[in-house]
Amino acid sequence: MSIHPTLRYDDPRAAITFLTEALGFVEESVSTADDGSIGHAELSFRGGPDAPPGVLMLGTRRPGDPFDTGRAVTYLVVDDPDERHRRAVAAGATVLQELVDQPYGSREFAVADPEGNAWSLGTYRPVVKP
Repeated sequence: MSIHPTLRYDDPRAAITFLTEALGFVEESVSTADDGSIGHAELSFRGGPDAPPGVLMLGTRRPGDPFDTGRAVTYLVVDDPDERHRRAVAAGATVLQELVDQPYGSREFAVADPEGNAWSLGTYRPVVKP
């Protein structure tokens, strides 16, 4: 994957816990800044056993940071939306959209992380034209 979303959080440690426990991300690396805050973290995500990994980067929100765009909506392609939904709910995620079968063929749901970013997970796979 050559697109890597980057998010800023007030509490990136809590975000990492949420993303790994509720959504199945894997912590790859975490670097701290001089003040002990998280300066940069990378989490990988696989939507299924044969899916190539994607990487999310995140860090601490700081006043005046030109890279802090506020809240985001991120879509994750998964093979197992029902199991992912169960996991997210068990981890205490706030459900924004319950599991639904969309008319375009995707089975999906959406949750919010503790800082209000929306995470949609579903079987829809966008296609890149050759």
